[in-house]
Amino acid sequence: MYAKEVENTDLKKARQSMIEELEAINWYETRMEDAKDPVLKNILGHNRDEEKEHAAMLMEWLRKNDKEQDKAFEEHD
Repeated sequence: MYAKEVENTDLKKARQSMIEELEAINWYETRMEDAKDPVLKNILGHNRDEEKEHAAMLMEWLRKNDKEQDKAFEEHD
């Protein structure tokens, strides 16, 4: 069910947060690749995976609250 009164500013906040989560995933991935210590690599991988969870949560929210975004998932090429 779509929220009828979702503020456009809430959609913008969610989209910006999605951008930041995806950037964080890339940062952690790069740091993992550069890290020499296996324990540190493990920590960075854990942190990266948490960011992936955050991105999934945001996308779920966006799909519920942005009709066109949800439609794009259903009808893309």
